[in-house]
Amino acid sequence: MDKSKRELLLVDGYNVMGATPRYEGLIDEHTDPKSFDTDPFVRAREALISDVATYAQGRFDAVVVFDGASNADPDRNATHEAGLTVVFSRTGESADSVIERLATQARQEGRMVSVATSDNTIRATIGAGPGDVTAISSKIFVRELERIDTEVAVEEQDRSHHKATIEDRISPDMRKKLWHILRS
Repeated sequence: MDKSKRELLLVDGYNVMGATPRYEGLIDEHTDPKSFDTDPFVRAREALISDVATYAQGRFDAVVVFDGASNADPDRNATHEAGLTVVFSRTGESADSVIERLATQARQEGRMVSVATSDNTIRATIGAGPGDVTAISSKIFVRELERIDTEVAVEEQDRSHHKATIEDRISPDMRKKLWHILRS
């Protein structure tokens, strides 16, 4: 599929993180101010980014937007991690306005847009205007992430029970020739 035509997935980062206990245990509330990294949200953000990358792979162009005012360094630049874009709003700009701007741009380009947030203001704003926009509540989005986790775990468990032999990995024709040699 042409990447420029893929649906855009916008994720309201802190809104999704705060909507579920999934990321709570990863927030370091008692960070050491003497340490190099005093941002308590690092691990939770990394987990969300990984989850969104897994969810989006091949289906969406994903952008996770965080409110820069909630970070130790509020003037972070956008980065590309795990196949998606991570954006921190600038000082004086809310994550809401970044999400609204990105959704509007995508709609003007004729792209479909999905936005994962439970923020009612964003949900109302992005729903207005031309173009296809789907709002997904943060809790439902996290449930979908958890469903994917379960599927991956089941698949990994199934793989660990299957012992692959060399015979499993060669073509039937080659297997027939080898059996012929062994019987000779």
